[in-house]
Amino acid sequence: MVVSVLEEMRIRSLGVIDDAVVELSPGFTAVTGETGAGKTMVVTSLGLLLGGRADAALVRIGARNAVVEGRIAVPEGAAAAVRAEEAGAELDEGTLLISRTVSAEGRSRAHLGGRSVPVGVLAELADELVAVHGQTDQQGLLKQSRQRQALDRYAGYAVAVPLGKYTEAYKRLRAVSAELEEITTRARERAQEADLLRYGLDEIAAVEPRAGEDVELAEEAERLGHAEALASAATAAHAALAGNPEDPEGVDASTLVAGAHRALEAVRSHDPALAALADRIGEIGILLGDVAGELAGYADDLDADPLRLAAVEERRAALTALTRKYGEDVSGVLAWAETSAARLTELDGDDERIGELTAERDALRTELGGLAQALTDARTEAAERFAAAVTAELASLAMPHARVSFEIRQTEDPEGVEVGGRTVAYGPSGVDEVELLLAPHPGAPPRPIAKGASGGELSRVMLAVEVVFAGTDPVPTYLFDEVDAGVGGKAAVEIGRRLARLAKSAQVVVVTHLPQVAAFADRQLLVEKTNDGSVTRSGVKVLEGEERIRELSRMLAGQEDSETARAHAEELLATARGEV
Repeated sequence: MVVSVLEEMRIRSLGVIDDAVVELSPGFTAVTGETGAGKTMVVTSLGLLLGGRADAALVRIGARNAVVEGRIAVPEGAAAAVRAEEAGAELDEGTLLISRTVSAEGRSRAHLGGRSVPVGVLAELADELVAVHGQTDQQGLLKQSRQRQALDRYAGYAVAVPLGKYTEAYKRLRAVSAELEEITTRARERAQEADLLRYGLDEIAAVEPRAGEDVELAEEAERLGHAEALASAATAAHAALAGNPEDPEGVDASTLVAGAHRALEAVRSHDPALAALADRIGEIGILLGDVAGELAGYADDLDADPLRLAAVEERRAALTALTRKYGEDVSGVLAWAETSAARLTELDGDDERIGELTAERDALRTELGGLAQALTDARTEAAERFAAAVTAELASLAMPHARVSFEIRQTEDPEGVEVGGRTVAYGPSGVDEVELLLAPHPGAPPRPIAKGASGGELSRVMLAVEVVFAGTDPVPTYLFDEVDAGVGGKAAVEIGRRLARLAKSAQVVVVTHLPQVAAFADRQLLVEKTNDGSVTRSGVKVLEGEERIRELSRMLAGQEDSETARAHAEELLATARGEV
């Protein structure tokens, strides 16, 4: 099966590293060097490429920024390739380029496949590409929440399916409980709100406003208030257009236009242009007649009734009283009434709603109890398999008598859910408290690994856990940062042997100070400083042949040229090559 492989990293101005290239390959790669040479910068660099937190303190003194660039071979169709393409990245013949820049001011930029992306995208890819483990990860394993997550990850679908259902029911229960509490604890406020809404709706209903009525009444009030002036103006205009019966000698517009029309009609046959003008004057005459008629009708129909005006003003006052309280105009008042009526229905239905919510809450609690029991059963079954597998791995890591187990327990809580006849506390992940226990030797009681494991034992437990995960939920690349800390002798040899086996199915990169571990590597990289205290491009190199023996000798005895150390180094390499 083709898997993703981290092929190369270039590191510039990061910590003690000035400019260096780390060439990696499939299989097991060991990174070694003197203390303080910058080995951990390899881990830090990879962490930055995978969306880790940027820190201005990482930038080399005097540099404007630190840059880490990585090249990863990603098979077509792999989850990482799909996510990268969704982010707009381009893959170059199956190769994905990643870069991260951290400025001396702490600002950070990320690029993926030639495209600028949020740092969070790199973190998403990390889950699919690399598992990083170091001293801080071991400390994380001491947390019970991380131990439960590890067990759930190992269990796979057996836990994921009921956990998904449980999470959905848990969220719904939280929402129902919150709404129920809101209704019951704010009963007085809601009753007062209902009274105010009811008063307002009654006030509006008493007036019975009609949409657009305020505009119509304003126009009518304006007309009624100026009725005499309007009538006088209409009468005068009518007289000017059609004549005044009381002044038969007067000249009006209709008479003048009619005279003009007759004058042109007499000669229209002699010139078409003049005939067209005669037609237009005829049209004007007809229009003047129509307007004059309408003016006469307007004057006759105009109502100057003061009683009607008083009624209109009274109605407008009633509407104004509503618009002062409930809206800018009558349309706004009607909209408020519609919204308030719906809200009042909701408030008036509180008692019924409380009953519905209470019933739903009780049903959800019962459902949650059943799902929690299913989760507990699945975790218990997976815990037995997980513990047995880790225990078997520990036997291969020079801890043949160690036993790992899980304690899965619940806490009594009268406000909790009923599981197995007990009322226990519950949370977003179920009712279980999961704790990883270790009995390092026969007769020793199982104790939490935080208390029952030494530093070296904890390193081996961590490695055993990761090896077990590799068989069920593998990732393409594993990076261990001195996971062998506190280990030596035979145990170190066993760790090297186990890492070599893990490397048969995945890429394994180990930052180590132990020659017993480094000897099992397919490739060994040496990180070394120059005289000025920096690591340059030539400061990270692949060790082969004599150079590798010298480095292993240094790691064994602190003396590259010690014959005894050389003999031991050659023996380690021969043993490792014979077993791998």
